[in-house]
Amino acid sequence: MIEKRLSNELSLKRWRRFKAHKTAIIGIWFLIGMTFFSATAELWANSRPLFVSYQGESFFPAIRDPHPSELGLEGVVIDWKQIDLTGSKVIWPLIAWGPFERNARVEVLPGGPTSENWFGTDESGRDVAARLIYGFRFSMTYAVAVWFFCVLIGIGLGSMMGYFAGWVDIVGQRVIEVWESVPTLMLLIILASIISPTVWILTGFTVVFGWVGVSLYTRAEFLKLRKREFVEAARALGASTPQILFKHILPNALTPVITLTPFMIAGGVTGLASLDYLGFGLPPPTPSWGELLGQAQKHFQHAWWLAVFPSLALFFTLTALNMIGSAVRDAYDPRK
Repeated sequence: MIEKRLSNELSLKRWRRFKAHKTAIIGIWFLIGMTFFSATAELWANSRPLFVSYQGESFFPAIRDPHPSELGLEGVVIDWKQIDLTGSKVIWPLIAWGPFERNARVEVLPGGPTSENWFGTDESGRDVAARLIYGFRFSMTYAVAVWFFCVLIGIGLGSMMGYFAGWVDIVGQRVIEVWESVPTLMLLIILASIISPTVWILTGFTVVFGWVGVSLYTRAEFLKLRKREFVEAARALGASTPQILFKHILPNALTPVITLTPFMIAGGVTGLASLDYLGFGLPPPTPSWGELLGQAQKHFQHAWWLAVFPSLALFFTLTALNMIGSAVRDAYDPRK
């Protein structure tokens, strides 16, 4: 009971220290807002209307496209922008373009910002604003998935090396030294030339080589805590090894991992953007911030919007994550 009360008091103090950083709170709300808009992107950026009242029938094309026969049309695919909807009630999304849809009315590509395409179009005539919103979904999915699996593997292996020490630690460290010497970028280039990488293939490849840092931090914490008084007391009371590892040591060893979490996610966002910029990331036409920046390099002299808007998206996302990371680091600082 006393231990639980002390833990709650410590958590409350950390939360107050974190909450004192107003920029971190702003960063959290920014990421929540971006995650919401990106997760529901079909409602904000879509080439299909949200609601159509056509000949007395109501349709919700953004959720489910009706069969052409329901509209008295022939064909397989419905192009809502070509259908005569005169006299019908139509509600379009805020951005009436999908991430893969080309604006055929733009004569010079890439096209600059207009009333139809607020952030302009890319070299294929696709709406930049729509691709930015959908691109956030892929960036955060990749970054969060890499962080989760790296932490899962890193904590598991690092705790084993730190707790058992001895030959387990020696063998583990030698394996890590060999693993760190593998040329990751070269292997990634070979992988991208053999297969078309999806977001999950890239995630798996990154996790295979990305867990090492987390394992080293976890190992150091377990080496430090394994001989502490509360661990010896738990062992003397007959606690099993799993209980000592996961109930007594692990909660006290998570501070470095929690502190690193926002920075690891920021690194994942930057990593995917860099891979897409170099052409080794997600295959086209997947919406990607890095791919837009790659187009900006090719059209640098006359397509400023391809550089400005993706750069701003990266800047605000990384700034929000770094502000949260700085607040978490201060909240968990034992000197305060």
